[in-house]
Amino acid sequence: MLGPVTVVIHGRRHRIPRAQTRGLLALMLLNLGRRISREGVIEAMWGGAAPSTARSQVHNAVTVIRGHLADLGAPELLDSGPSGYELLVEPEQVDAARFDDGVRLARDAAARGNQKEAVRLLRGALGLWTGEPLADATGAFVDASRARLVERRLTAVEDLADLELELGRAEMVADEIAPLVDAHPMRERLRVRQMTALYRTGRQVEALQSYRVYRNLLAEYEGLDPGREIAELERMILRADPVPAAAPSAVEPAPEPAPAAPALLPPDIPDFTGREGPVGELRHLLTDGRPSSALAVAGVAGMGGVGKTTLAVHVAHLAAPAYPDGQLYANLRGTEAVALDPGDVLARFLRALGVDARAIPNDPVERGEMFRTRLAGRRVLVVLDNAASEEQVRPLLPGAASCAVLVTSRARLTGVEGARWIDLDVFARTEAVRLLGRVAGDERVAAEPDEAADIVRLCGGLPLAVRVAGARLTARPTWRLGHLSRMLRDERRRLDRLATGDLEVRASLALSYEGLKGEAKRLFRRLGRFDTPDFPAWLAGAVLEESADAAGLLESLVDAQLIGVSSVDAAGEIRYRFHDLVRLYARECADVEDPPGDRLEVLGAGFGGWLAIAERMAARVPGPCYAAISGTAPRPAVEFPPDDVEPLDWFDAERSALLSVVRQACALDLDELAFDLAGCLEKYFDIRGMYGDWNATNSLVLAACRRSGNLLGEAVMLRGLIDVVTWNSTPEQGDATSRFHADAFRLLEMFTELGERRGMSDAAVMCSWALTARGAQADALAYGERALALAEETDHLGGQARAHVALAVALAESRDVVRAIGHLDAALAAARALGNPRYETAVLQFLGIAYREAGELETSSRMFDESLAISRRYRDVYTEVLTMVALSRLYLRQGDPRAREAAESSLALGREFNMSHHVADALGALGEIELAAGRPEQAVSYLEQSVAIWRTRGWLSFLAAALHTLGQAYEASGDEPAAARVRGEAQEILATLGSGS
Repeated sequence: MLGPVTVVIHGRRHRIPRAQTRGLLALMLLNLGRRISREGVIEAMWGGAAPSTARSQVHNAVTVIRGHLADLGAPELLDSGPSGYELLVEPEQVDAARFDDGVRLARDAAARGNQKEAVRLLRGALGLWTGEPLADATGAFVDASRARLVERRLTAVEDLADLELELGRAEMVADEIAPLVDAHPMRERLRVRQMTALYRTGRQVEALQSYRVYRNLLAEYEGLDPGREIAELERMILRADPVPAAAPSAVEPAPEPAPAAPALLPPDIPDFTGREGPVGELRHLLTDGRPSSALAVAGVAGMGGVGKTTLAVHVAHLAAPAYPDGQLYANLRGTEAVALDPGDVLARFLRALGVDARAIPNDPVERGEMFRTRLAGRRVLVVLDNAASEEQVRPLLPGAASCAVLVTSRARLTGVEGARWIDLDVFARTEAVRLLGRVAGDERVAAEPDEAADIVRLCGGLPLAVRVAGARLTARPTWRLGHLSRMLRDERRRLDRLATGDLEVRASLALSYEGLKGEAKRLFRRLGRFDTPDFPAWLAGAVLEESADAAGLLESLVDAQLIGVSSVDAAGEIRYRFHDLVRLYARECADVEDPPGDRLEVLGAGFGGWLAIAERMAARVPGPCYAAISGTAPRPAVEFPPDDVEPLDWFDAERSALLSVVRQACALDLDELAFDLAGCLEKYFDIRGMYGDWNATNSLVLAACRRSGNLLGEAVMLRGLIDVVTWNSTPEQGDATSRFHADAFRLLEMFTELGERRGMSDAAVMCSWALTARGAQADALAYGERALALAEETDHLGGQARAHVALAVALAESRDVVRAIGHLDAALAAARALGNPRYETAVLQFLGIAYREAGELETSSRMFDESLAISRRYRDVYTEVLTMVALSRLYLRQGDPRAREAAESSLALGREFNMSHHVADALGALGEIELAAGRPEQAVSYLEQSVAIWRTRGWLSFLAAALHTLGQAYEASGDEPAAARVRGEAQEILATLGSGS
């Protein structure tokens, strides 16, 4: 890197093509031993001005680097995956690192008084430089990195000059330093060395001339006078005084910027009070007293409302400087009926650590492995709040001893290996009074100390109760503390009857609750029915439909500290949240005060509000062209977000709430609402690549519909599941096409039984695809025609588009490309009439493939370009992968060298997002490229991998084609027996194609 960015293997120098690709290579070399996330790469390469194609450009650059390293016999040097990119080279293999090491050793030698050894080491380090560092690389980070490297070189030159002057070699220094002074005329330290060397060789006039040049430049460009050191040197030269050699520089290389780190901790509590003992003990466990070879796990146990979360967050903020690579936080909701699934928490943590949602594995075990890999070698603090059990905590523990974990739970989770627990008790009187003063005002507490003590006694010393009491005083500045004290004494008979600490919390909350007006109380009780982690303001109006001032009532709950303001979401809506214990109290109040049927009525109104908005927003999200089949769940009139709110922003903001609503609806057997809402989420899941969430949600709702005998809901959920499971399954999950075939025909039976003809069209399309995959083209065409007829009969425009594509695929398998193109033209017209750019992208892909097979290469290229532009506009990796692999075969046919780059990019994306079908296709394309280039051994390697995956996909024509090409590669490499074997297998498969279903 100390010159043009070049790879040297076995003494041969190789230049990686494209300045941007060389920039990415340099970025990884500057971050040796550290994995860089995709987001980190994009930020480094483009700063804050990344284009929409940035992600794809990075993938392309990575594949180019990997390909060149493979050509040079070192493919293992580049490690890439969902967690980012890293070059696996040692520091001594990088000239910049060797340079820094040489300078360090030289300074050590100089410190020991061995100037000659120091000179030798410095000259060796400077000899590594071949020009301007990173000379032919581009990227937003390059200028700053280049400047740091240049600064390190100049400092080393100045150190060398000092040493040579001490050794009496002034003439050498004067000659060697002159070009650098000319290149950096404003660098004072360098000019001081030049003047010293010139003066010591008897060239006093030249030394003074150098000073005058510097002084004039400084005045002209900076408006400054020379520094004290160089001015004093000039005076010494004028007086002909002896000039000592400058001391060796102690300047160290500037550190590289630290990578971005997650910071998920909630804000620290400004009025945190007391707990000095637990705070000190926890800090010691997490920092000073942590073991060096094992993960540090600290736990806080105690009753509800005792302040576990407050303490944990406060200590985490204090300990944060010891964990510069970030802090992760999750409320595990262990006090609720259904605690958070650790797999869901791992997905959230991985997103915070820079992993794209599409790259997160579906399998919870694999998520845990990715999480531990991501944290390896990093110092990260993980806070797990409100844990329910050891089983919930264990998957969330890092594997690295450099990390630490802080857990809170109502009970000691003694099964968590190595955890050190502390028990948190209620406040002592003095601490509780201090907290009351911090909340309500120290002056008021000081004015009535006895009453303050009485208040905290009646609150049982429980921090939550004291805080709520203080909030009541804050909201009523005219109240005396004695008035609140008397109110609490009126409740004391109830407190005397309570046996556990949790009930003291309930009594404290009752003080705030009783201070509300009637409608505010009702709103509090109704909002407490919802399990959502937070909620938007419109929910208040939805559950109090007859109230004109729902917003004002909501704010009164905030003032009473019964709900809190969570954030302003991506859609611009203020979001509110319940404390877990307050929500439980609200539900108890509702159970006592509201009619028995009120619960389902309230939940139905709120759930229906989310459904009404989701349905409206989903209509504007591009995605699958399924028929919108809805159930009978009510859609009450609610306050919709403004028209300028982007649908994807709204879904992003409401994602957690919507998933919670679906789960709660399933738990209550509200299957109609659950399947309606889950159906609205399908296009959002698809375009965001959240296939794990899609699979889990539809599976949960499908089970609820089966329990209730809701065949329509079951069919709608199965329809989406078929797409997810078929196209995003892994080889380990078995024959995808056989499962696809069985599920598609089952779906058709279900919709037929229901008489839902649009659903029958959607299912018949799936049957057609499944039959084509099994080689039954005649049957596939029949089902495609049936799907088209049903779609036309029901004005199902999306179904018409899908049916035309299914017919085109079946015809293409029979080599009837002309008729296939006709159907694809019809599909494109339908997709455009529907206003669905995502399906338009898919049709353009198939058109590009069809025109390529028809030999119309220019038209094919145009189709691919249009498709790719739409994919990248929506950051839709799924459709981009297929376009890139199809493009690679077009480029190969045209003799375009971009074929390899396109195929490698498709392969990298396919592997990253678990797209087995496309991975197999991309591997096949790379095999064809290698075969055409006369490298049959490399072709065999790619094609054997492709065939192995196609065997698990079950698409017969693709498997036969891959086997045939593998036979060609075997033959070209001289392995005739292997060639005969795979060709025979291909022929057997081809003989069965078209023979039936």
